[in-house]
Amino acid sequence: MDSFTAFADLTAEVEIPKDGTLSRVLYRDDRIRMVAFGFDTDQELTEHTTGSPAIVQVITGRIALTLDGRTLEVGPGSWVHMAAGLAHSLVAVEPTVMLLTMIKNPPAGT
Repeated sequence: MDSFTAFADLTAEVEIPKDGTLSRVLYRDDRIRMVAFGFDTDQELTEHTTGSPAIVQVITGRIALTLDGRTLEVGPGSWVHMAAGLAHSLVAVEPTVMLLTMIKNPPAGT
């Protein structure tokens, strides 16, 4: 088993479907789940919450990310941390590849 995981080009890991959304789990262990998303223009994820902290990184394209009622337009190179339980949604402003990293909270006392 390798002691590392590497992706030379995250954009090659997920297609942007025409008029759709595609997601692919790229990495998973007992603490982290990393999912790449491909969104066509105007595709969305409706408002929801997550049970763990998460990080959104836009690789290509632009999204309108609504966090607790406040909308930010974010593009390549952006980095957004979301606390567990935060209500959020997004709409792709243009074809977009996004990376979502979910972080499981460590057990109490560690």
